[in-house]
Amino acid sequence: MKKFFKVTALVACMALLVMSLVACGGEKAQDTKVLNIGTNAEFPPFEFIDAEAGVIGEFAGIDVEIGKAVAESIGSEAVINNMDFDSLLIALNNDQVDCVIAGMTITPERQEEVDFSTPYYKATQVMIVAADSDIAKAADIADKQIGVIDGYTGQTCVEELGFDYNGYRKGADAVLDLANGKLDVVVIDSSTAQKFIGENDGLKIVEDAETFASEEYGIAIKKGNTELLEAVNAKIEAMLADGTINDICTKYEDAE
Repeated sequence: MKKFFKVTALVACMALLVMSLVACGGEKAQDTKVLNIGTNAEFPPFEFIDAEAGVIGEFAGIDVEIGKAVAESIGSEAVINNMDFDSLLIALNNDQVDCVIAGMTITPERQEEVDFSTPYYKATQVMIVAADSDIAKAADIADKQIGVIDGYTGQTCVEELGFDYNGYRKGADAVLDLANGKLDVVVIDSSTAQKFIGENDGLKIVEDAETFASEEYGIAIKKGNTELLEAVNAKIEAMLADGTINDICTKYEDAE
C-alpha cells in the first residue's frame, strides 16, 4: 500500500508540474504581441519574396521594412500575410490582419472603407512598352492590348480612360506577356516599372504626367482602431523626419 501511495503521489506531482509548465507557456505566448500585416508580395521594390535569402516565404522590400519598424515601435513582432491584392481590405475589415502595407494608394473610395496613415511615399502611373514602341502618351494605347494588375491603381486609370484591358494577378506575368509580344503596354506604378524593366531587356518606360496624376501610399487600418492608427502615424512621421524612410526607399530602388 505504501508503494501504491508513493506512486500515486508521484503521478499527481508530475501532473501538477505539467499543468504549471503549460500555464507558464500559455502566459508567455500571450505576452508575445504580434502585428499581422497584410500585403501582396508581387510588387517590387515595395514587397516581394526574396529568392536570394534562400528561405521559402522570406519577404523583403520597402513596405516590409517599414512594417517591421512599426511593429517594433509598438512592442510587437511583424507577421507578414501574403494574399491577393483585392483581398487585402476584406481581410482587414474581417480582422484577419491588423493593417495593410502594400503600396496602396490612398483614394476617396478606399477611405470610405478604411482609415489611412500619414502618406509615406509618392508615386505615379507609367506605361511599360517595348523599346521600339511608338506609344508616346496614354491616348496612344486606346486600341492596344493593355495589361493591368487587378486592384492596382493602373486598372482604375485605364478604366477611367474607357479602354479595354487584360487583368493580371501578378505584375511579373503581365510584363512577361509584354516581353513575349502578347501585350502592347502594361500600366503600373513607377517604381515597380523601374524594377521590371531592369529585369527584362527590350522594354522602356513612357510617362504621361498630364494623364496620370501623382498618388500617395499609406498604411490601411480598420476604422475605429484609433490606438493603432495613432501609433502608426507617430512612427511614420518620425521615420519621414529623420530620413529613415528615404534611406529604405533608396536601398531597394537602387538595388540591381
